[in-house]
Order: sequence, then C-alpha cells, then structure tokens
Amino acid sequence: MNGDAQSDDAYAGADNPANFQIDEYDITATNSNVSRDWAYLYSTIGKANPVINNVMAVPDSSLGQERKNEILGEACFIRAFMYFQAVQLWGDIPLQLKEVTEINAEILPEIYPQLFPPRTSRDSVYAQIIADLETALMYVKPTAVDKGYATTGAANALLAKVYATIEPHDYNKVVQYCDAVISGPYALLPEYELLWNNSTENSVESIFEINYEGTSTNSNWGASMFMGMDWKKFNIPSNDLVNAFDAEQDQIRKNSSIVFMDVTGKWSDAHWPQTHYPFLNKYRLYLSPSPQNYIFLRLADIILLKAEALNELGDVSGAAELVNQIRSRVSLPNTTASSQADMRLAIEKERRLELAFEGHRWYDLKRTGRAIEVINNAIDEDGNKLYNLTENRLLWPIPQAELDKNQNLTQNPGY
Repeated sequence: MNGDAQSDDAYAGADNPANFQIDEYDITATNSNVSRDWAYLYSTIGKANPVINNVMAVPDSSLGQERKNEILGEACFIRAFMYFQAVQLWGDIPLQLKEVTEINAEILPEIYPQLFPPRTSRDSVYAQIIADLETALMYVKPTAVDKGYATTGAANALLAKVYATIEPHDYNKVVQYCDAVISGPYALLPEYELLWNNSTENSVESIFEINYEGTSTNSNWGASMFMGMDWKKFNIPSNDLVNAFDAEQDQIRKNSSIVFMDVTGKWSDAHWPQTHYPFLNKYRLYLSPSPQNYIFLRLADIILLKAEALNELGDVSGAAELVNQIRSRVSLPNTTASSQADMRLAIEKERRLELAFEGHRWYDLKRTGRAIEVINNAIDEDGNKLYNLTENRLLWPIPQAELDKNQNLTQNPGY
C-alpha cells in the first residue's frame, strides 16, 4: 500500500477509507493506517533495542561470543530497516535507542526523554541507520539459506539504498555498496517468472526475503489481499502502469505482474470494466493460510540502483550496460538513452517495470525528486490526470494519537 498504491502504479482498491486517503494524497492525522504503521515500526524498534543493549551481558555460557556478535548484528539490521521505513514516511522522527526498564519518581527526569521523545532530525536518524548497518556488516553471516536472516548482502544492499536516499545523495557510496552486493553470492534468475511462480523461493537473486510456511502460526495473510474474487482486493493495477508496460512492449514482466479476470457480477469499479479487471499477480498464492514469501531486496533492484549512481557520476555508458542486463532477461532491446538526462528517465522507467508491486515506486520517486511531476501527470482510463500532489503531502502526518500523548512531538507542515 505505502510503496505502490501511494504511487502511480496502483489504485487503493477494496473499500477502506484509510487506504483511499493514502491513494489520493488526502491523508489526515487520524488515518488508521498511519497510526498502525507507526505502531508496527516502533514496536519492532522497541523489541530490537533490548537485544542490542543487553546481548553482550547475557551470562549463559552456552551462548558463545560469536553468536552474541551475530545477534547484535542481526538486531542492528532490523532496527535500521525499521528506521529507514519510518524516516522516509515521516521525515524527522523520535530516535529511541534505549529501553525503559524501571519507572519511579527518582529516575523520572532521566527516563522522561525516553518515554516522551521529541522528533530527531532526519540527518541524525540516517546517521544512526548507517551506524547500525555498519555494525551489522561486522557481525552477521555472509549469506544464509533462509534469506529472512540478516546477512552482509542485506546490509550492503540497505546501505546502498540509504546513501541513494540521504540528502545530499552519496553516489560513490551507492556504487561501493552495490558492488559489494553484486560481487557476492547473487545472480539474476534466468527467467523473470521464476521469481513469482513459487518454485524458487530464497533464490540466488533474493537478498532479503520473509519466509512463510503456510501454517496457522507462520503464514502470509497479506497474500490474500491482492488476488481473488471473495472480496474486492487492494492495490488494483493502474491504467497508467498498464499503459507503461504496453508502450514498452514488455509482455513478460506485465504477465508476471498483472493478471486480468472477468469479475462480472462481483463488484463495480471506477477505473476498470468488470469484464477486464486486473489483479496484482506477483503474490498469487492467496490461500489462507498462504506459504508465499515476500521479497524485500533482490539483485535486480541493486543493479538498477548502481546504474542510477553511475549515471549521476557521469558514466552513462556504464549505466546503460547495467540497464541492458536487466532488459535482456525479459527479451527487450537495449536502451536507446545516450545522454545523462535521458538515462535518468530510462532507469526510472526500468525500475518501475522491473519492480512493480514490490513496494519501491513511491520511495524511488521521492528520493529522485520526481514525485510531484510524475504523480501529477499520471492518467486514468480516459486520459485525464488523477492527482494533485503537493510538497506537504510527500510526508505523512504524525499520528494524532501520538501528538495527544506526547507534547514534545510536533506535526508536519500542512496537517
């Protein structure tokens, strides 16, 4: 929802007003998704903190130093992953690094900033994210069969994304960390469809992937949100995205990403006829419970990120080689972009088509400064422009419930 329905790739779908607000850039501070995601992220941060702060002091002699180091690195990666999501959504945010273990009158002045933290500048948040990921690099394993574990590949990939997002962007660092991933134990799968047909989970292309078993205690309930006719689904592919696939004659990735069905008699829709209705197709095991994994980081993303960095550093031909590597897998001709400006747009388009419905599009447009222009030129089924995105809607509002209980927080402009 946050990365795709908030972009030009998908409509909100279904019937949830909170999702409609996100889709239409009309979010309020009482939006239930906003407060939910704040709680999700800070809850996980709150679970990582005591691990980071206490694992080295665990007295159990069966827990060796090497494993303690790994646990520290893994927890630092998770905390960095959560803060990276949060800082992109809200900008300046509270930076909580310690857990509260005791509350009494004597120590209240000391713990008050932990209980009621103010917002920290995004620069300081990014500095902490980088520090956590550098700690992870020192201690986590190089790779893992189960890609749900933090590895050096995952830490390097996330560092590349962080350095591409911070202001000013550090493209030399982006290249450095992309190269560390690309030179590692990863390779593009020979066929794009193999990523989504559930035959190659935890594949050689995957860097960080959440694993599910399809049991009552470990299942991907979210897969059922995107496909099926039992109720109107979320993240309905947009006309703008379908047009982009068709204009590029990108049939392979279109077929893996979108499937059309006849839903006559099921529900109506403002954007699609019932006889030609699209569903998100990358998460297609919509069983309940579903065993389908979520891929958060994969090699193609990092290859295209390196292409972006090389282009910004003036190496247009080097960027073209990487873009063509991605295009050749899906039987598309080499890019015709030959100038830096044209290559920027070519990479933006390639990331859109390659990574559709993987949660990247909104964040890509924001970090490249293209969100307002691109979103405000997205068109509906009749060729009409859909949105009016403004600068104040590039960030979410701080949840009203958090403002009500913490007077040290301030609201983002425009809310």
